[in-house]
Amino acid sequence: MIWSLLKIYVLMLCTISTVYNTFLLIVCVVGCCVQMEEIVFETKDAVDWSYRSEGVVNLVLAYSGSSPTFLGKVMRIKKLRNTRNENRDRSGSCLTTQEKLIWGEIKDLVSCQNKEIVDYLFVKHVMKPLLGHKYVTPGICLPVEKEFLESVKKIVTSQRHSWRANTLSVDTNRSFALLMDDLTIFSHGQVEDHKPCLTVEIKPKCGFLSSSSFIAEENVIKKSISRFEMYQVLKLRENQISQISEYDPLDLFSGSKDRIHKAIKALYSTPQNSLQVFLNGSLVFGGFRGGICKTTSKLELAFEHTLKDFFKTEDDCGLRANAFIELVAETVYASGALDQLLEVQKLDKYNIEGAIHAYYDLVDQPCKACQELESSKLSNQFGSMHSLPQDEKVNILKDFLISSTAIDCSVMISFRPIETGLSRSSSHGNIQLESTKQEFEYKIHFIDLDMRPLKRMEAYHESDKKITKTYQEMLKKKKGDQPRRF
Repeated sequence: MIWSLLKIYVLMLCTISTVYNTFLLIVCVVGCCVQMEEIVFETKDAVDWSYRSEGVVNLVLAYSGSSPTFLGKVMRIKKLRNTRNENRDRSGSCLTTQEKLIWGEIKDLVSCQNKEIVDYLFVKHVMKPLLGHKYVTPGICLPVEKEFLESVKKIVTSQRHSWRANTLSVDTNRSFALLMDDLTIFSHGQVEDHKPCLTVEIKPKCGFLSSSSFIAEENVIKKSISRFEMYQVLKLRENQISQISEYDPLDLFSGSKDRIHKAIKALYSTPQNSLQVFLNGSLVFGGFRGGICKTTSKLELAFEHTLKDFFKTEDDCGLRANAFIELVAETVYASGALDQLLEVQKLDKYNIEGAIHAYYDLVDQPCKACQELESSKLSNQFGSMHSLPQDEKVNILKDFLISSTAIDCSVMISFRPIETGLSRSSSHGNIQLESTKQEFEYKIHFIDLDMRPLKRMEAYHESDKKITKTYQEMLKKKKGDQPRRF
């Protein structure tokens, strides 16, 4: 009898606790919505935002107004190909049935009906815990009116490169924009105490070689040459670049001080779309999506002049650029931030050649990857992949997509000099630059951490095949061009 009463009492407590927690959850959700809806960007607000930069799918605006709320903020808005329908519905489910299986553990993510908020929740719940809270700031999703986006579109068109504006424009059908800290400055939207702030943005790319047993014998080159190096050959053939980059991500992620220095020097010499530098929020070197293929003596001279108030060096040509390279390399080495990024990249254990088989099973389609293989090459290995339980295939695809996000992200490192005897911020790192006898504060953040759609798996596979084939053709041609020895 006493035991029965005790069970009833415990059950009552659990019920009360559940109701209370549900109430708290509702309060939190409602409170968040109210907070978000307090600010809605309207047509009149567009003049306070100016073009900063852009990537493949996003355009970044910097705040130039006077409101304390937005000082030190940037706004990220989605772009749309000019050939697509701009009058499509703004609502609708964001994730496919299969994607909901992959991200099912994150309830508010799979139930979300807005793409911008999905990306925000993905960064907050997936990438931030993996990469570290101090390196990732998800930002805040705020509502925007269509008229605001249309006004922004008109304002920034003249500030963008014409070839970009002709291809992609502001997606005026979005209902939210992402408000983020301006990582090219330290705080409050101003250069504090007239201290200059230098910010480097790097696209590091894939920092490891796959050892997956699913890599075909004819593609074994992928186990010894970085994808970045192979992709350079394809880009050169397709006239996307005018010369091969000297940079190799394997150097940057090596953990070796000398190799990291080599990588930063290579990025400076051949930036392409992998490096850009800001001074007090303004772009002063490089530029993604059409950047500099090679740093000429004219560009280097201009960059040297730009850095004259940042590095305490003589006016001898090249000293400030060398100090810049040294500062970035020493910070990458000392911080260890890229070690964490590499661990997340390495979540992909199967390579696209293995993961693609799990993809076709999950979307319930005949495996095109198997159809392309000769019957003699259809080993038990691929059969074992297809016979895996669904939850294992889901995890393979989840890890691959997270790894893809980590491979395509950017790292931003901001510096400002510390005057001798002044206090240092406990939230920032410090680095001593021996060549100039200066000390700097620095902060590091990872950005561009959006979720990769599952449907991109086929495009990843096709791209991988094309990159590998082109590189192998180059090797054969180079071997054939060598003079014969008699």
